[in-house]
Amino acid sequence: MLQRSTRKPFQIACLALLLATVGAPAIAQAVRPLADDYVVVYESPDAESVYVYSPGITVCPNGRLIATCDLGGKGAGERRKADPTFTRGRAFISDDHGKTWRPSVGFSMWAARPFVVGDSLYILGADGDLKIIRSDDWGDTWSEESQLTDGDVWHQAPCNVWYSNGNVYLVMERNVYDDVKTWTVSVLAPVLMRGKVGDDLLKRESWTFASEVAYRDAVPARDLDYFGVPFFDFDPHTSIWTAPRRNMTPPGWLETNVVQITDPNHYWYDSTGHTFHLFMRAHTGGTGYAALAKVIELPDGSMKTMLETNPSGKKVALLPMPGGQMKFHVLYDEQTKLYWLLSSQATDSMTRSELLPPERFNLPNNERHRLQLHFSKNMVDWCFAGIVAIGGSPKQSRHYASMVIDGDDLHVLSRSGDERSHDAHNGNILTFHTVKNFRDLVY
Repeated sequence: MLQRSTRKPFQIACLALLLATVGAPAIAQAVRPLADDYVVVYESPDAESVYVYSPGITVCPNGRLIATCDLGGKGAGERRKADPTFTRGRAFISDDHGKTWRPSVGFSMWAARPFVVGDSLYILGADGDLKIIRSDDWGDTWSEESQLTDGDVWHQAPCNVWYSNGNVYLVMERNVYDDVKTWTVSVLAPVLMRGKVGDDLLKRESWTFASEVAYRDAVPARDLDYFGVPFFDFDPHTSIWTAPRRNMTPPGWLETNVVQITDPNHYWYDSTGHTFHLFMRAHTGGTGYAALAKVIELPDGSMKTMLETNPSGKKVALLPMPGGQMKFHVLYDEQTKLYWLLSSQATDSMTRSELLPPERFNLPNNERHRLQLHFSKNMVDWCFAGIVAIGGSPKQSRHYASMVIDGDDLHVLSRSGDERSHDAHNGNILTFHTVKNFRDLVY
């Protein structure tokens, strides 16, 4: 189902004014979305009560694409009770580079991501505890679910995976305190997980977990000053309402990507290859910052989580990043030696909460309908590559996306909504977009 998002007359008028002011050849390529057209991978059976979340995507060695999502909302829960085959998590297969999709498997996990390790395909997510399934035929058949933890509460979104030292690395996040009565990102600890290529990753003993540091233990949020973080006042245990339906919860970090610094000239480079940097969505009430931590592999094989340190000796917990206020996805391209960043573009974070239009979701920084693409050589300085897609209104989201490289193309899987969606957070479609010849965007 190929569709094109619509443009309001105001947007068309703005584009026409820009073209007339600076000239069509100079501006047209810069403002035209790279991949507004999309294929619907999955559509909610009831846009008002069944919501489509957590897009994850990977490419198998045979070229097959695997996409995953989960379903939430009151309607989803009611349907699961009535019909056990209406599973929370779903996987889909495409053998034609995303032109068509078919169902693969259902599972109990949410926040799951697919990834390839050696000759196997895995999907790892959470159902309270961490769970995982495996396919040895690239998605045609699957194992039963295996549980990796016992009695924990885990969180994440389908962020990236990293391969190094004969291992696969990814991050899940654990709630380490239970005294927060609202959104718990202040007490989440990003936990780097390491599995050895060739091991059976369905087994708990095949994984090593890094030490845990929660945001509120690492970052003295009350004492930060001079750069405006956090934007709103907060209560460490509950919400503060800035306007009806708009609340500030305790600051925190979440939705973690893991990378290594590959440039030997970089200040944060580790020549031994045993340092991993964690880049996270920063929940501060403002825009333009991501959260940062790092993990060091010790000689005994254990992994220790801590903050990074600059040459001045100052610790780094927050750093500028376009779209760092919302879930983003980082992908390293070996061919260009560049990191690619898929994130949400904020255009209106300074309007007072009580003056926002009803279709805007929650706080002013919580804008979710514009997907943007950047590239970087160092994970600090970002070059704008283009707008990937824009929803027809702030309600019609394009956000929480994941991406994968397929030859010369970049595929994007987005948590999206159309005009029927409940709101920008709770969308009704899983959409697939392709940025053709994405490396041509480098300058």
